[in-house]
Amino acid sequence: MSLLETRDVHCPYCGERIELLVDCSVAEQEYTEDCFVCCRPIIVHLAVEDQEHISVSVRTENE
Repeated sequence: MSLLETRDVHCPYCGERIELLVDCSVAEQEYTEDCFVCCRPIIVHLAVEDQEHISVSVRTENE
């Protein structure tokens, strides 16, 4: 697995599919990234298990 991977998610605000470039060198992280379509802030949670399984979840800023 590469340290940088792409993952498709749906924006929790506008529902559009967006592609995120995620850094898999850290086992668990949470950060804010703006939606490329509606420009609203998305909270991204990334968890890497056993360097094989990547879990990406997104939520609105107020959840």
